[in-house]
Amino acid sequence: MGGIAVVTGAGSGIGRASAVALAGAGFTVVLAGRHLETLEPAAAEAGNGAVAIAADVRDPVSVAELFGRVEECFGRLDLLFNNAGISAPAVPLEDLDHETWRAVIEINLTGAFLCTQQAFRLMKEQTPRGGRIINNGSISAYVPRPLSAAYTASKHGVTGLTRSTSLDGRAYDIACGQIDIGNAATEFTERMRTTGALQPDGTTRVEPGVDVADVARAVVYMATLPLDANVQFMTVMATKMPYVGRG
Repeated sequence: MGGIAVVTGAGSGIGRASAVALAGAGFTVVLAGRHLETLEPAAAEAGNGAVAIAADVRDPVSVAELFGRVEECFGRLDLLFNNAGISAPAVPLEDLDHETWRAVIEINLTGAFLCTQQAFRLMKEQTPRGGRIINNGSISAYVPRPLSAAYTASKHGVTGLTRSTSLDGRAYDIACGQIDIGNAATEFTERMRTTGALQPDGTTRVEPGVDVADVARAVVYMATLPLDANVQFMTVMATKMPYVGRG
């Protein structure tokens, strides 16, 4: 198994761990993100011909250039992992400013759409045809945290994009699935795992995390299935974290 993979938000956290794991599984990985200074060490760690390309998933021109370089350098694309994402400060919904809302939606949802659009264009026309797209959802794609309107809305949107991509890709041998992650032990979740996270009952409690390597192994499992099999949705979470009903 192998092929050409693009991982967005690949300079750290889940993206970096997944890029390294995918390279270990035989993929040649293109690590994409806004900062080459974090992408290049990650690409060196991944090996197997991995390359780092600076790209901003919010910008249609930047995304088109990214996938144009993939086509130019490798001639095809077998896997896209839409991983790039940001969170937002926990504030009351009525106090959430427009700029924060827009930034979260643009990176988490619009960015995934723009990359999916470009991947579709490559995967439909290449020989052999088809490929796989994996979207990084979240536990928040199903159950919100308190004071998280922008992030929760963006991740619910990702679920809709996953379903539409899966349906629209069917005719072109493009499979699409979503991995929903709860508390991977990265910088993204450090605060909730050390000082605590706000709970629905108004308390703040420290939450457990799950090793990011276990998340990366799950991404590799989804990525290495034959195209006639698909994990539509997978949840990987810390066993004892608050989830169902956030209780």
